[in-house]
Amino acid sequence: MNIIIKNIKKLIQVEDNPPLYKAGKEMSQLNTIDDAWLFIKEDKIASYGTMTEKERLEEIEKNGLSTVIDASNKMVMPAFCDSHTHIVYDGSREIEYIDKIKGLSYEEIAKRGGGILNSAKRLHNASEDSLFEQAWQRLEEVMSYGTGAVEIKSGYGLSTEDELKMLRVIKRLKEKSPLRIKSTFLGAHAVPLEYKGRQSEYVDLIIDEMLPLVAEQELADYVDVFCDKGFFTVEETDRILVAAEKYGLIPKIHANELDYSGGVQVGVKHNALSVDHLEYVGDNEIEALRNSKTMPTILPGASFFLGLIYAPARKIIDAGLPLALASDYNPGSSPSGNMQLVLSMGSIKYKMLPEEAINAVTLNSAYAMGLSQELGSITPGKTANLIITKEIPSIEFLPYSFGSNKVESLILNGKIKF
Repeated sequence: MNIIIKNIKKLIQVEDNPPLYKAGKEMSQLNTIDDAWLFIKEDKIASYGTMTEKERLEEIEKNGLSTVIDASNKMVMPAFCDSHTHIVYDGSREIEYIDKIKGLSYEEIAKRGGGILNSAKRLHNASEDSLFEQAWQRLEEVMSYGTGAVEIKSGYGLSTEDELKMLRVIKRLKEKSPLRIKSTFLGAHAVPLEYKGRQSEYVDLIIDEMLPLVAEQELADYVDVFCDKGFFTVEETDRILVAAEKYGLIPKIHANELDYSGGVQVGVKHNALSVDHLEYVGDNEIEALRNSKTMPTILPGASFFLGLIYAPARKIIDAGLPLALASDYNPGSSPSGNMQLVLSMGSIKYKMLPEEAINAVTLNSAYAMGLSQELGSITPGKTANLIITKEIPSIEFLPYSFGSNKVESLILNGKIKF
């Protein structure tokens, strides 16, 4: 069944010939059409125009049965692309939050066996079915806020058996969910307790055992490393990425969340699709990113929840670079996948214009997932993953109204989800 959306107050992120991403001053440019209609044929965006083009719309209406949606006083935009999540995990970690309130740092909690190691222990004892069901509920939740695509990382396994278990769960989610899902192998998320003092041996395990099995079973699109203070060094990251390249796995790096770690530079060296977190970014990191194809990606939820410094978004954009925003949905440092809140934080905490923030959660975040040729803009031929908002007064209202759900309907793959 085809879909016609009529009387759209404003059609947002319209691009006939879209770039792969927007950078620098271009990020403040957001093409829109007022009083618009949009035609969806099967699972693709087919065409659009203004309501004054009555003949074009009437011709479409004559050519076959279509579901007609009246979007008076509502806006239509691309569904959000969340390019960094850890949605597959067991239970929650609210007790550690009390430790944070009492003043313990992220690193101190990790050294006590908390943090990632806590999630790894719980995941080891959980069944694949239980992990799938918990993750499924989280995906339903993020869809209710307008997300149409997510990247999901492993990394709470930290053993060959459990990393593969996580990746199998992600594969099931890919097969069952209407969301577009990308899978990332993050065996180098933390060092297991049994390898304490023998970190290089754990890196050997990742390279010699985990990576070959992940590749053989075709369980991952990307590879990731937590290259930061107290986690994996630049040299260890380099070793893992050199090995991953043999299997065609493109890097996406956790970089510079806790210090100037060199994660950005090693990511660019290996043509990483994105480098994520970036709380610590200076001139050297900006120069490394300049003229690269790597997308700088900021995760506002982690800085907010952990009380970290906020990444220098304005410095990055004003340097002429692109920028994406993602949720970092995980149980320890960002227990929310609400991309509307991420959009709001872009403006509230990072001083991004609404247009810049919208580009960062649609087209640019689609690029950070390797999907900007398919998603992220209103373009004929792209997959019809769309949000229909509630009645709202302006584009500026999207980041302004940070506490309310502005999504009325979500269309995924040309089908009405709700």
